[in-house]
Amino acid sequence: MIEDRELRELFKIESGERMQRLDDGLLQLEKTPADQPLLEDLFREAHSLKGAARMLGLSEIQSLAHQLEDTLGAARKGGVAPQADAVAEMNRTLAAIRRSTQLAIGQTAQAPTAVPVVESKPATRPRVKPASAPVTPTTPVTPATPPAAAPKAETFRIETIHVDPRKLDALLTQAGELTVTKLRIARRLAEMVELLDYCEDSERALRAGQAGRQIAQRLESLRAMLNQLRGGAYEDSARLDFIADKLEGGIRGMRLLPMSTLFGLFPRLVHELAREQHKEVELVVEGEDTVADKHVLEEIKDPLMHMLRNAVGHGIETPEQREQAGKPRAGTIRVKASQTPDSIVIEVSDDGCGLDLEEIKRSALKHGMYREDDLAGMSAAQVQSLILVSGFSTTNFVTDVSGRGVGLDVVRNNVEHLKGVLQIESVPGKGLTLRAQLPVTLATVRVLIVAANGHRYALPVEHVEFSRKVQPGALYTLEGRQTLTLDGQAISVVSLLELLDVARAAPKSPRGAQSAAICVVLTVGVERFGLMVDELCDELEVVLKPQGRLLKRVRNVAGATILETGEVCIVLNPHDLLKTLLKKSVAAIPVTTDEAAPKKKLLLLAEDSITTRTQEKRILEGAGYEVVTAVDGMEAYTKLGTRPFDAVVTDILMPNMTGLALTEKIRADRKYADLPVILVTSLASEEDQRRGLEVGANAYIAKPSFDQQVLLDCLARLI
Repeated sequence: MIEDRELRELFKIESGERMQRLDDGLLQLEKTPADQPLLEDLFREAHSLKGAARMLGLSEIQSLAHQLEDTLGAARKGGVAPQADAVAEMNRTLAAIRRSTQLAIGQTAQAPTAVPVVESKPATRPRVKPASAPVTPTTPVTPATPPAAAPKAETFRIETIHVDPRKLDALLTQAGELTVTKLRIARRLAEMVELLDYCEDSERALRAGQAGRQIAQRLESLRAMLNQLRGGAYEDSARLDFIADKLEGGIRGMRLLPMSTLFGLFPRLVHELAREQHKEVELVVEGEDTVADKHVLEEIKDPLMHMLRNAVGHGIETPEQREQAGKPRAGTIRVKASQTPDSIVIEVSDDGCGLDLEEIKRSALKHGMYREDDLAGMSAAQVQSLILVSGFSTTNFVTDVSGRGVGLDVVRNNVEHLKGVLQIESVPGKGLTLRAQLPVTLATVRVLIVAANGHRYALPVEHVEFSRKVQPGALYTLEGRQTLTLDGQAISVVSLLELLDVARAAPKSPRGAQSAAICVVLTVGVERFGLMVDELCDELEVVLKPQGRLLKRVRNVAGATILETGEVCIVLNPHDLLKTLLKKSVAAIPVTTDEAAPKKKLLLLAEDSITTRTQEKRILEGAGYEVVTAVDGMEAYTKLGTRPFDAVVTDILMPNMTGLALTEKIRADRKYADLPVILVTSLASEEDQRRGLEVGANAYIAKPSFDQQVLLDCLARLI
């Protein structure tokens, strides 16, 4: 390793840039082997890299770079195009240079794999092929020696940022203005000291019994001095705000890097994967000038590489398969970056086989994730989104669904960790597009400050749809959770304190319990849910401070910020809040209320208690329903086949057949796939509710808190 730290850092920067240019150039050389200007550029890069290694005594890197220089020089002087195997040999030499360089700068402790030195062929015996012949990576190249054990993958970090000198000049100018403002504020302090001295003199004069006229003159002078001091303070404050904003914007702008910083890693990856799998793939990169924060680029690198691996390995077909489908032999993968005012959009798309919806459904059934009836009611977009669900990333699923499920749940989690959204679009036989929408910077975030139990919390505005006062009567129980209907859609509503497992300091007064509460409706992807809070405080743009190592990943928390009052405010993570809500109960489901039908809806009521059965029957008939009763689940299932019922209302604990067994038996029959089933029971634990949902019930109403209006509202929304 290079001992001198400064020289080590300089060589790290220079070698990295030169190796990247050599890598890009060799990829281009495979497509245009007769490009003489390109050969000249590559020769100069290899020569410069050799010279830098020689100056630092790095003999191995010097020798490898010299070998690369000789090969390029022979092709350059001979005026002939190098063949594919010659370019492959240069790629292996460059890989050896990269490993030796990592050892020299201390990035890895593993010795590089030896690469045999191949002497340059004389110009009279070059390996030549016509420049117009296409390059087809059909045969994988086997290394001359077995590769050593692969070192542990290192985290991608951008350690050097190239800065436009004009940006530094602008920052230096603002720093000078800041110095001037600092001196002005120091002068204000001197004026305040002078003012205090003047007040003391006036107090002494008053005690000495001086005439009122003199006191009035002193007060007039004091008022004038205070007005002057106030005006100057306002001016200094405004100037300081202006300079601080300029400095913050300038520094933030220096952290913005072009996407080319990241996209430059992809051509080599795609090239090697295509060669290994006997495929022909063309990578098209667009939007390299789009800029994003350095941290965003570092964190999104691995998810993007995973998308590309899936596209090459399982999206793009073999050349023979593509020809049979009437497609060009070479598949196309497109990586595109674009920018909106507050976010960047990165798309990875291919023109391969796309997603097979039927295979996804079969795999979901195979893994027991969903029932056949549930899958039958899903739209194409919902079926496609299943590959982003945790649990689908298995080897078997990869095979069944062209590999699109492998780790895509991890990709989605990484994107959400960056406060982004991952979307998927696929057309069978045409290809797949994965679209990640990310914030330009993670340094600041616009938040809505809410209060609950006397504490303030921040919610990212990008996920806040709206807020509304909600009367207690507007809430009802659906599937065991408080629910609110908005625009014909039922969304789950939960107290923020309950979601965070924070106990309320003191119970609300009876009057407060009957007053309207505030519900903040959040949107995460296609899901909506509401948070009940005590107060809406403010909307601010704050600096997001990341969690320390000890609090690297706290559930429901994205970070923290400091408010202008000095109070530390937790910034909540909407994605985690939704996951916590789903764990506590079921996800909100869209339910559209149908228009009242001319004839009465027919209900089947199963209840073994005659008293309860009679009471519920009266309630339902009073609401306009026709009711058929059964004393247990067995009788209910027998009667179910006699008439076309609109819904089933059943108890759980019954003889002969329980309500759970009845529900499970109903769901096992295809013709009852859409028949709503409502469980009304004294079993109110979360475990009982979960069991009810697992067997396929649409709603769960606990008898201890039974309210006839809740049952009627639930029926009105389900049938």
